[in-house]
Order: sequence, then C-alpha cells, then structure tokens
Amino acid sequence: MKEMVARLEGLRREAAECELIRDSASDARKRELFERLAGHLKILAGEIERAIIANYPADTFLGRKTQEPFPKGEAK
Repeated sequence: MKEMVARLEGLRREAAECELIRDSASDARKRELFERLAGHLKILAGEIERAIIANYPADTFLGRKTQEPFPKGEAK
C-alpha cells in the first residue's frame, strides 16, 4: 500500500506542476498540452485512490477491523 500511496502523491504533484506550466505558458498549444496532461494525471490519481479505498478500507489495521479484538493467544 505504501507504494500506491507514494505513486498517488507523485501523480498529484505532477498534475500540479503541469498546471503551473500551463498557467505560465505564453503559447496556446503549450497551454492546451499541459492542460490535457494535468487532466490525465488527475484521472490516474483518482483511479489509484479508488483502488486504495477499495483494497484498504479506512477502518482496518493489519487486516482486522479496528473494533475487533486480537484473538486469544496472539501477541498484541
């Protein structure tokens, strides 16, 4: 999961950089290109975020529901 979260953060950072380049570009074609790139990166980030949420629900820790006690005999 750490790799997925790191990639998600990287994609969001790259999208923000594309938006900065888009905003500072004087050429209309360059603005359009970086607008599309930022949009694609945001879509990819959204897909990774959905995969993280689907595979690692927020109410789990070490594969157990946070409300469930440890089984007897297992180290805490």
